[in-house]
Order: sequence, then structure tokens, then C-alpha cells
Amino acid sequence: MPSTLPISNPPSVRRGSRPAAALVLLSSLVLSGCASFSPDAGMGVVAGVAGETIKKDVISIRTQDDALRADSAVKDLLRRTLTVESAVQVALLSNRGLQATYNELALAETDLVGDSLPPNPTFSISRIAGNGGLEIERRVVGDILALATLPFRSELARQRFEKAQLRAAEDTLRLAADVRRIYYRTVAANELVGLLTDAKSTAESTAQLAAKLGETGSLNKLDQAREQAFYAETTADLATMRQEAASSRERLIRLLGLWGSDIGIKLPQLLPVLPRRPLSLPRIEVDAVTHRIDLQIARIELAVLAKSLNLTQASRFVTLLDVAGIESKTRDPEGPPFRERGFDLQFQIPIYDGGEVRVRQAAETYNQSFNLLTEKAINVRSEARNAFRVYRSTYDIAGHYQREVLPLRKIISEEMQLRFGSMQVDVFALLTEARQRIAALRAAIEAKRDFWLAQSELQTAVNGGGRGESQTETRTSATAQASGGGAH
Repeated sequence: MPSTLPISNPPSVRRGSRPAAALVLLSSLVLSGCASFSPDAGMGVVAGVAGETIKKDVISIRTQDDALRADSAVKDLLRRTLTVESAVQVALLSNRGLQATYNELALAETDLVGDSLPPNPTFSISRIAGNGGLEIERRVVGDILALATLPFRSELARQRFEKAQLRAAEDTLRLAADVRRIYYRTVAANELVGLLTDAKSTAESTAQLAAKLGETGSLNKLDQAREQAFYAETTADLATMRQEAASSRERLIRLLGLWGSDIGIKLPQLLPVLPRRPLSLPRIEVDAVTHRIDLQIARIELAVLAKSLNLTQASRFVTLLDVAGIESKTRDPEGPPFRERGFDLQFQIPIYDGGEVRVRQAAETYNQSFNLLTEKAINVRSEARNAFRVYRSTYDIAGHYQREVLPLRKIISEEMQLRFGSMQVDVFALLTEARQRIAALRAAIEAKRDFWLAQSELQTAVNGGGRGESQTETRTSATAQASGGGAH
């Protein structure tokens, strides 16, 4: 980076040129060519993370052509029944909250370019006249300290922009994870609605039969009340599940960013079947520590604080250093006019504060960030282990229902039908078994839903994009503010 010392050396200026302080302006113009906006506003990193991690496309909508292209892709996906993958893709193209995040990334790039530019010089001119005399003074002032620390500040700005890119990528992964969770809950609710609808039909027939038998005296009041209670409870369960399915569907529509005629999305009535084999992740902790976006952000925050600490230590004694080139013209009616050139230097004397306070604050902020990073790495390992453990257990539970419980319930139901046909059991024993089979089917659906939710949580634990604890988020926000304050 060009040195700023020659600015304060007036004899080095050629005769007849402008004042020496004009070199401040010249240096600013030269240095300003080093900063420019990227063609994609930093979206390359976000697109890379989305493509490698969740195999999805992202777009930052800035023009009418971008909007038309995204809308066309969304319309094409909505023509078919949504799978979980197509639902995620629709959300990444249509969710306006995510687009606002990409706008924040573009704003972060403007901060990068602005912080990478040298400070603008200040030009002032004064004209004083009286008693026939005239004095004109021109002054160009440049902040030498800001120029001297420009490389440090540029590097800090670059690291903050990298952090903003990872933040946008993390928000992208978070939206994808939220869509997966709500999608599986919505489809599971639809499947349970279908099951409870059949159960209600059976319970209604049983209640009607019990009422007729009660009229003939073949069934006592206790058994009649039991069948009526089962019908009433099943009706209430069905109404509750329908409401849950409708609410889950609306949450999914909000995440997809749909409105108007597009809200009529088509969803499957059954959850996907279990995979034939569960995932085997022997290096789950290493993968999580390597790929977690929030951990990468914490590492960048630590690097920013380290740079900020170095800058604070280097400039602890000097917080103000301005140099001004001065040109003064005086016209006296009683004497010949004359011109004066020179410079003015202004700096702060560190008598009371030698920068120890700022250095101590920067050092403690760095130590705090280091400890939080270590804590986060430990938590990431634990979260990954627990997510994989839950994933395997829910897979085993759901598989147990599919392989053991439901086949046995089917055998029992078929045997009860045969015995009812041969009049070995009465209708109420058959209906009791039917209620038990409905309960097993419901538990199997919920177990399968829990597995798919656990798989989504496992992806989040490895790649990032999860919902952190409020305390951790507060600490992270405080650390970010401290890093931003220590950079100046």
C-alpha cells in the first residue's frame, strides 16, 4: 500500500504544482481502484454450499428476469405432487425472507467496498475581506492514521464479508431444514387423518350396533357407554388431527413463500417408506466439526478479533493524526500581494489514556470469543453424536413396527375374523381387537414420522442451519458487536 509520509514534505512538490496536501487526494484516487463490487454480490459461496450440501439451486432475485426465471421453476415444481426435495427447492426459490437475507449479503458487500476505500480528503476554502484587503485560504485535510491502517481495515472488512456469506448460507440451510420438518409433520398428519377417518367409521358402526342391542336388552348400559365413548373419543381425535394437518399445511405454505392460486399444493397422503439400510457415519464428529456453518462463522469471528486486537495494540497511542496542505493568498492595497504555502499537523497527546483500556477490552473480547469457539466445538461434537444416536434408535423403532408389530396385528385380525365367522367370538371381541390394531397403526405412523424428523435433525447437526439456544445466540451477537467495535 502506498506510503502517506511524502504528503507532509512540501519541498518534494514540483514548482508551480498544487499544494502538497493534494497528494492526499491523489493517493485516495489511486487506492480507490483496489475496491470493487463482485458480479454476484457474494452469492457464489451460498450457491456452493447449497449445491454441495443439499443439492439445491439458489438465486438472488434482483431483476425482472431473475423473478421470471424463479417463478417459472416454481410453477413447474408445483404442477406435480410435492416431495420433500421439491418442497425444499420451491422454498429456496420463492421464500421472501430468504431473499431478504440475500439482500443483507449484498449490503454487507457494500460495507466491504466502503471499508476498503481510503478516507475522503476534506477541502475547505475561506475568504476574508476588509479595509481594501483580501485574504483567501484553501485547505485540503487528509486522515493519515486512517490511510496507514487501511490494509488492516480492508482485511477486517473482507473477513466480515466472508462471515456474512456464511450467515446467508446458514440461513439457506436453516430454511431447508425447517421445510423438511414441517413437510414430514404435514404428511404424517394427513396419513393419521386417513387412519382416524376409517376408525371413526368403524366406531360409528359399533356405536349404532350397541344402541340396537341395548334396545333389545342384549347389551347392558356399561358396554353401550364404552362403545359410545370410543366413538366420541375417535371423533374428537379426528377433529384435532384435521386441525393439526391444516395448520401444518399452512406453515409449510408460509415457508414455501406461496400465495394466491399457488397455495393449492398437492401433498402425498402417506409418508415415504423407510430406507432399506440406515446411514453409517463412523466419522460423524469429524464431519460435523468440518462442515458446520456456525462453527466456521465462529472461527472467522475469532480471526476478526485477532486482527482487531493487533490493530488496537499497534495504534494504542495514536487515535488522531490529520495533515493538511494550506495555500493562502493575501492582497493588501498598500503592499504587493503575496502567497503562502505550508502544512498543518494535528494529533492527540496520550496523557491520560495511553490506549490501555482499548487494548484490555480487545484482549478480553478475544479471549471470550476463543472460549465460546471451544465450547461450540464441544457442543457440535455432542450434538452430532446425539443426533446420530436418535436417528438410529428411531430407525430401529419404526422398523420394529413395520417388521414385527404390524404383521402380528394383521395375523391377529385375520384370526379374529375367522373365529367370528365360526361364532367362536362375539362382535365386541372383534371390535376390541380392531381398536387395538388402529392404535398400533397410529403408533407405527408416528414412529415413521419421528424417523424422518430425526434424519432431518441429523443433516442439520452435521451441516448446520439448526436453531441454537437463545443464550448461545445472545453471546454470539454480543461477540459480533464487540468485534465490530474493536476494528475502528
